[in-house]
Amino acid sequence: MKVEIWSDFACPFCYIGKRNFEAGLKEFGKDIEVEYRSFELDPNAPVTYNQTIDEILAEKYGMTIEKAKSMNDQVSAQAKTVGLDYHFDTMIPTNTFDAHRLLQFAKTKGKAEDLKETLLHAYFTESKHLGDHETLADIAASIGLDRSEVVDMLASDTFSADVRDDEQTGASLGIQGVPFFVINEKYGVSGAQPATSFTEVLEKVWKEENPLTMLNNKDDNAGQCSGDSCNC
Repeated sequence: MKVEIWSDFACPFCYIGKRNFEAGLKEFGKDIEVEYRSFELDPNAPVTYNQTIDEILAEKYGMTIEKAKSMNDQVSAQAKTVGLDYHFDTMIPTNTFDAHRLLQFAKTKGKAEDLKETLLHAYFTESKHLGDHETLADIAASIGLDRSEVVDMLASDTFSADVRDDEQTGASLGIQGVPFFVINEKYGVSGAQPATSFTEVLEKVWKEENPLTMLNNKDDNAGQCSGDSCNC
């Protein structure tokens, strides 16, 4: 069984959804393949902003900065319920394309899961600049990737096509918001659903994909109970 997860590093609900999915998967109790796919909330975002997260949100949705801050405070409170510590006041908004290229690179090294978690933590908790190549290289090195190899990769356009392929695949599936979870290329789950919802979906798909196979019984008279009666 395979779960593909489309998400962005600048998406607060993607980190919350990741935690809920992990909790649901733990309760599910079976080993499955998980692959993180690339999705940019704003492909046209600049690498460097001269605005805070609150100011960007207020401008985008035509609200006051106070209202934007209140909304972000609510998201921070929701993040705390799953053990995450968000700092919207010091977050550094940026373009996440190169971070996604780094994720694609990490896949080839078997480090995608480690990098995904580390980048999300770096952005939402540590207020690191994920558009800065030196910062990305340091983060990559912290999980065991070769720093010089990462620096060279980021200086090129390597893995750009892989990011675009993920985004095009997501678009063909009708994915317009993240997080979005695709199970066995057949079932879709949208948003940061509760952990119990993920467990229920995983169990449902598992049962459908792994139906019970009955073996021929050699003894048709073997004892069996059904309802309130038993045949001995």
